[in-house]
Amino acid sequence: MAILVTGAAGFIGFHTARALLAQGEEVVGIDNLNPYYDVRLKEARVDALRQEHGERFSFRRADFADAEQLNAAVAETDFESIVHLGAQAGVRHSITDPQSFVQSNLVGHGNILELARARQVRHLVYASSSSVYGANSSVPFRVEDRTDQPMSLYAATKRSNELMSESYASLYRLPATGLRFFTVYGPWGRPDMAMWLFTRAILDGEPLRLFNNGEMRRDFTYVDDVVAGVVACLDSPPADDGRPKAGGSSTPHALYNIGNHRSEELMRLIALLEQAIGRKATIEPLPMQPGDVRETFADIGAIERDHGFKPRTSIDEGVPRFVDWFKRYHGLA
Repeated sequence: MAILVTGAAGFIGFHTARALLAQGEEVVGIDNLNPYYDVRLKEARVDALRQEHGERFSFRRADFADAEQLNAAVAETDFESIVHLGAQAGVRHSITDPQSFVQSNLVGHGNILELARARQVRHLVYASSSSVYGANSSVPFRVEDRTDQPMSLYAATKRSNELMSESYASLYRLPATGLRFFTVYGPWGRPDMAMWLFTRAILDGEPLRLFNNGEMRRDFTYVDDVVAGVVACLDSPPADDGRPKAGGSSTPHALYNIGNHRSEELMRLIALLEQAIGRKATIEPLPMQPGDVRETFADIGAIERDHGFKPRTSIDEGVPRFVDWFKRYHGLA
């Protein structure tokens, strides 16, 4: 049977679908191709999956936040597991357009849980975010840390997804795994994220807008490492044995961080971009933005213990790979 991947036209969804297809799986991808960023990039991802894997990949354009659309899209499809990576993304965007986050991330996640329950899937793996740690000042962030002080609505919706999944695991014994991603980057990445924005600005000779005067640290995680963690978790649903899982639940529901387990200075990232591009950046220092945090840093001990996860790609390797892809994609190579 197939695996259902939501957000298949998105950054992590595309790479996850690609990895599953490369393993010989059949994948059904769902995405509504919303215009939050350039739809042409999303369409190019879908086209790449079709060209590389033919009929083993099928794509359905549907909004999973609309229960009727979702159910119609998968009505004739059998699938054993769901990888739910679709969402309205963007911490800053959640301040200006909160309703889209309520609809996609809360209503949409509820629809996916209902679908998983109705189909009695083997495993639901879903995307959470490092943003759930909010105002937590203790680093590295552990899955056991407090997550009740979100700094943005986006963070609040992702924490809500975890709580909703816990309730379904408790009520219906639905095996579920939530993955808190830490600043994912790499080829086919999102245009609203720092790696893309900074690369574009340096190439165009425009200033880099650095919040908190650039005094930020992030656990930058290469997309191939993230996908390896997603697939490893998908293959091993949490057992319904009453024992505590990562994150503290005794239901078949686990929570894990997926990060590089290194907190890097933002200025080091910029130096690597300058080196890969061959140009110096112009800096525009700005104050801290609402909803942002100064540092992220993943404790990955739980996923390493349970699933053998080990990130393999440093930013020294990953940044040049992204720049090479960016140039090819835009015809600059």
